[in-house]
Amino acid sequence: MKTRKIKKAAQERSESFASEKEIQKLWRQALSAQKKSYSPYSKYPVGAALVSESGEVFEGCNVENASYGGTVCAERTAILKAVSQGVRKFKRLMVVVKAPHVAAPCALCLQSLAEFCDPSLEIWLGNTKKITTCFRFGELLPISFGPKDLLK
Repeated sequence: MKTRKIKKAAQERSESFASEKEIQKLWRQALSAQKKSYSPYSKYPVGAALVSESGEVFEGCNVENASYGGTVCAERTAILKAVSQGVRKFKRLMVVVKAPHVAAPCALCLQSLAEFCDPSLEIWLGNTKKITTCFRFGELLPISFGPKDLLK
């Protein structure tokens, strides 16, 4: 994504986003993760790079299974890696697909993010050629169910 597009995305929301350099680096990390995808059934490799509040990056790729229910998406792989290392607060996610268009995280991934993220989490979407857009988590899942909803 060109600098002006990243800046435009931020200006449209009047919010502060990461710098173009940070986003380009994150895109390359998601591309690297995508190359590790195990997707023999769908032939739809996905890579994700999840950034913690402290700046640590957790990469994930989709891992399919002949028993389709055993498949794990790239975003959830990154979340599981982070949580298994004790990290539970995030500020940014990049999702890269190998397709001409981009794709937002699926509903199950959004629900998994709801457990650990607030509505301001940046979700950047791209493909193998470019970064195309950014959303806030709250835009993709405006009414989420999470820990706050459980009876105490």
